[in-house]
Amino acid sequence: MRQPTDPAEILAALIRCPSVTPSEGGALAALEKILAPLGFSVERPTFAEVGTPDVENLYARLSGNGPHLMFAGHTDVVPPGDEAAWSHAPFSAEIVDGEMYGRGAVDMKGGIACFIAAVARHADKHGTLPGSVSLLITGDEEGPSINGTVKLLEWAANKGESWDGAIVGEPTNPDAMGDMIKIGRRGSLSATVTVNGTQGHAAYPHLADNPLPGLLALAGALLTPAFDAGTADFQPTNLEITSIDTGNPAVNVIPAKATFAFNIRFNDSWTPDTLKGEVVARLDSAAQARGGAKPVRYDLSWRDRPSPVFLTRDEKLIGLLSGAVERVTGRAPKLSTSGGTSDARFIKDYCPVVEFGLVGQTMHMVDERVALADLETLTAIYERFLENWFGR
Repeated sequence: MRQPTDPAEILAALIRCPSVTPSEGGALAALEKILAPLGFSVERPTFAEVGTPDVENLYARLSGNGPHLMFAGHTDVVPPGDEAAWSHAPFSAEIVDGEMYGRGAVDMKGGIACFIAAVARHADKHGTLPGSVSLLITGDEEGPSINGTVKLLEWAANKGESWDGAIVGEPTNPDAMGDMIKIGRRGSLSATVTVNGTQGHAAYPHLADNPLPGLLALAGALLTPAFDAGTADFQPTNLEITSIDTGNPAVNVIPAKATFAFNIRFNDSWTPDTLKGEVVARLDSAAQARGGAKPVRYDLSWRDRPSPVFLTRDEKLIGLLSGAVERVTGRAPKLSTSGGTSDARFIKDYCPVVEFGLVGQTMHMVDERVALADLETLTAIYERFLENWFGR
């Protein structure tokens, strides 16, 4: 590859690597080859943990004297699904009517391609950076997120790395480039409730204890009233029941137990611990409130690794990126904390972090694709940000 200034050329090389999580798929090797002409030193540590797949990651640094900017992202992608349903093969990077098709086009190989192209263009215009740029790229963002960014950050920090700010290149724009910068994320907490009963014949309910009425009471107590009305920076906390199961295929059998799972996306009114306390209080109250009936017998199992809520308040990072977006697109981006979780939740423990990338309308879908014009726009925004960040 020539000096990597064309984001479409870089993206095509990455899409053609079938890096379905947790497989490296050649994507990190392609990145290393692309970054070499720019003078990046590249390391590719692999992390492991019992019960999880080994994951290869990439850390690349272009060193200089001055502030240190991190760009973070992932080359792993979700499975393409039924490949016959795609208009163009999911790992072909075909361009049709000004759009490039392929799994990972927007989530988020496209963001990585644009940042590399921006660094290359900046170097062409200005020469050596008055500072350092690093790329922290994982192959585990779409997977369990155990052997990826968390361990890569720890590994780099133990080597003496520190950063002054970070951009995560996730697709943040709902409809058009310049719509939105993510400056924080809600927390996420999940659990499963098992309601215990006594199995029996549906025609003889007095000889059984149906767990389903108790399940409905407990689930209802979690759904209402609302946990809060939202805060200045975050929307209201929201709980969703995500599954209900009895494991019972027979219509004439009262099941022995029933379970339901739920996920809560919470704002800065709560911590994981205070929210757990509220959930337990609601469940205990609903379990007792059955009139003359026996209390609901239930077990509560929390899922591992709750994600904490966070908000970035760094005026320099937010201001310079907002300015770059507005200068290139003519639009003042909304500063938002909406959406799900991202690897920014790990990075915020090391430096201020924001998220900005492509339009996310087709991410994870059949025919995921990106407009070539959007690749150019994002590259121009990242290039303008680099100029602002490094005072060029």
